[in-house]
Amino acid sequence: MHPAFSVIFLTTLIGVGQGMFLALFTGQSYAAAHFLPAQDSTGFFGIGSLIALLFLVAGLVASVFHLGRPERAWRAATKWRTSWLSREVIALPMVMFFVFVYGVMHFMEWDMVIFSTSTGVTFKLSLLVGALGSLAVFTLFLCTAMIYAAIKFLQEWASPLTIVNYLLLGTASGFTLATAFSMYTAPDLVEFYGVWAIIITIMAFVSRSASLIRNSRIKFKSTIQSAIGVRHNQIVQKAQGAMGGSYNTREYFHGKQALFLKSIKWLFMVLVFPLPIILLSAGMSSSNAEVLLVAFVVQYVGLMAERWFFFAQANHPQNIYYQTV
Repeated sequence: MHPAFSVIFLTTLIGVGQGMFLALFTGQSYAAAHFLPAQDSTGFFGIGSLIALLFLVAGLVASVFHLGRPERAWRAATKWRTSWLSREVIALPMVMFFVFVYGVMHFMEWDMVIFSTSTGVTFKLSLLVGALGSLAVFTLFLCTAMIYAAIKFLQEWASPLTIVNYLLLGTASGFTLATAFSMYTAPDLVEFYGVWAIIITIMAFVSRSASLIRNSRIKFKSTIQSAIGVRHNQIVQKAQGAMGGSYNTREYFHGKQALFLKSIKWLFMVLVFPLPIILLSAGMSSSNAEVLLVAFVVQYVGLMAERWFFFAQANHPQNIYYQTV
């Protein structure tokens, strides 16, 4: 399948925004429990939320480019009872709303203590907003991943690993960005975010590797008969037909094209996992903000390659019938 770059940008950009917000909320939660030093509300949480929101908005803008009739995009939300796409359309603005409110509360310092414990742990209103926003973030991760995991006849996607990968890859990129951001605004948190970014990246490596191994062992259930809905053992494809050239086939995975696909796989495996870990470690040990920023950029480029591979690897059953020349 030929992936649209608008979808690639959509899923990777909102993943960074979601992961960045989770990083901010995690840092505030640890600080509230006195596990981390408190940070400047405006400079760290306020600006950080703005950065997360910008990534979410950029993803939303990217999504418009793969719509045939953008002016009718609002109708996508009407099928929320049965469509994961409709649920994503609802969940994304919800995440953006909570990120915006969370950021404004910190930036304008419109926060207040709801209650505190005898041990000195304080629970502020912004933590409640952050908790609701985190719930919306996890919901959005689920909705985005289930758009593909729910398609049973695309066996490469129909797996719980699809959901796990979307969650871990997006969170890893967000924490990597938070590590670079904290070097500029909250140096006390660099090690905290950097270590978590490495841990989540390793977890993502394990889950993505598991999905690659699974997909390499798939025994496809579709035949030429089931692909076209005809039960006959003597069907022979003689011609493409008028629309034959519009479809991809499993021939796409042979020869030079298979080599190209394999190259993309190894490219993203290097850019998303080991290289960012090396750069994160180097940046933390040398307190170099530029190296940490490069770690994020490298990982994001790798994520775009990973998402392209995710879409391109899928085999549609109709491809058994139609032949690409």
